[in-house]
Amino acid sequence: MTTAFTTTTLSPFGQVVQADGPDPDLRALSPEALAERARTHKVLVLRGFPLLSIPDLVDYCRGWGEILEWDFGPVLDLVIHDEPRNYLFARGDVPFHWDGAFAAHVPSFFLFQCVQAPPPGSGGETVFCDTTAVLREAGDDRVKQWDQLTVTYRTDKLAHYGGHRVQPLVDSHPRTGERTLRYAEPLPEGDYLNPLFLEIETLDDAERERFCAEFAEYVHQPRFCYAHEWRDGDIVIADNHALIHGRNAFGTDAPRHLQRIQMI
Repeated sequence: MTTAFTTTTLSPFGQVVQADGPDPDLRALSPEALAERARTHKVLVLRGFPLLSIPDLVDYCRGWGEILEWDFGPVLDLVIHDEPRNYLFARGDVPFHWDGAFAAHVPSFFLFQCVQAPPPGSGGETVFCDTTAVLREAGDDRVKQWDQLTVTYRTDKLAHYGGHRVQPLVDSHPRTGERTLRYAEPLPEGDYLNPLFLEIETLDDAERERFCAEFAEYVHQPRFCYAHEWRDGDIVIADNHALIHGRNAFGTDAPRHLQRIQMI
């Protein structure tokens, strides 16, 4: 079984993989070849491929490696909850973070299936930041400062994740060796359902707040970020080691249903 496709480059990074031909099937695409393509382009947007059932999706993703299992299973339905306990299930924004910060294993890739997208222009875009590009362009003095920082994260476990983690700000990609950033933006108490608190070794409270503000301004620059506007049926695969990602808020009446699976 084979599936033909064409590709289009996104800006400032990423690639669209468009099914081309009869009876396209995601399962016909080699996990090894797609993984290499995802490491090269950071984000892959697959279009024209029918969405898989949950069992078929899990079977396919096992070809990428071990799947990260949660208490709800391997696939997370990202939908709005009437009484959400976690900001992921509300309509507000989701600040930059990396997946698996509080898990036993950090996934190498994550895959989204878009069951239902918000109407165009209503928000809900997933925003990816290429931290390898950030580090390449940050300048020696800034990177030298970042190299010296270790961040402690703390959040209560109110849904499927939470806890305590100590993480150097600058890390390296385990497969490519590229230097990367591991950073989750703080979630102030009162603004988000489950606050995320940060402490940074060597910085007092005022210095930490100033650093977080300046760092956010830098990494949110458009030259480092790709905002994906969802369409029904989109399949998106992202390199979790190279990227941090978040979500724009979306409209009160806008539907949004993604299914996420993470591959270690």
